[in-house]
Amino acid sequence: MELGCNNKIIVILGPTSSGKSEMAIRLAKKFNGEIISADSRQIYKGLDIGTGKVSKFKQKLAKHWMIDIANPKTEYNVSKFKRDAEKIIEDILKRKKVPIVCGGTGFWIKAVVDNVNFPEVRPNKELRKKLEKYSAKKLFKMLQELDLARAKNIDAKNKVRLIRAIEICKAIGKVPAMPAKGWSALGGNYEFLQIGIGIPKEKLHENIRKRLKKRFGSGMIAEVEKLHEQGLSWKKIQSFGLGYYWIPLYLQEKLDKKELFEKIYQAEKDYAKRQTTWFGKDKRIIWLPVYRRGRKNYKEIEKEVKKCINN
Repeated sequence: MELGCNNKIIVILGPTSSGKSEMAIRLAKKFNGEIISADSRQIYKGLDIGTGKVSKFKQKLAKHWMIDIANPKTEYNVSKFKRDAEKIIEDILKRKKVPIVCGGTGFWIKAVVDNVNFPEVRPNKELRKKLEKYSAKKLFKMLQELDLARAKNIDAKNKVRLIRAIEICKAIGKVPAMPAKGWSALGGNYEFLQIGIGIPKEKLHENIRKRLKKRFGSGMIAEVEKLHEQGLSWKKIQSFGLGYYWIPLYLQEKLDKKELFEKIYQAEKDYAKRQTTWFGKDKRIIWLPVYRRGRKNYKEIEKEVKKCINN
């Protein structure tokens, strides 16, 4: 479907296992779009099963960007994502196609939508080593004392982001404020339509459990073993969180397989809750149910996207 999208950018977001990727592919096929993944772990090569990465087959159904672009031994952060995503979006728009940002990493999405500026603060290895010893709760309290405004819009349980925020505060005083909403570094005033995939909590938890069972059967544990054999330390693998945190403990015989499954299941549920809380703060997001009377709710979402593109 050929449509001149001008300055329109579609964002499909929501908690893990809500059906974002499936919806984004459907929209890309219908509206001549290309998908920019906003997932902070799917950008790494080799983190496939544990991240629920879109399969190579499905990637052929619609062009995907920002998947498998970084070595897991390196650090790829939100600043790099914003820079790379904006270049891709600009290219997609020039080709008269629709950019569709899809993912559940809230701060990465916000970085693009609100043009968050990131200071050039180099990593402080000595400070990071010291901060890594503290709990997320302790780090969050430290950030509140340093920069209350940043503390209000950060994932209070994400140690990696908490440490980076503290690192910036220690270097320049505070994390720079965000600019006016909607303004993009792409060179103009771009319009973002943010659609949240709404799903009942019970159904979401059911999806998480089903998907986790499928991942176990597809070699999720073997994937982590392979990453370790390729030179990634257990500590580095655990820094990716969720299943990647718990599987190294199982492989070191600190958990049995039943405990492992339940630990990851609970971690995924907790993560989905944090995602929902984060996205719930942004009143610009239009939440549309992915199910209506037991059936997939495609039409309502497609109607909203078509209205945005045609305006």
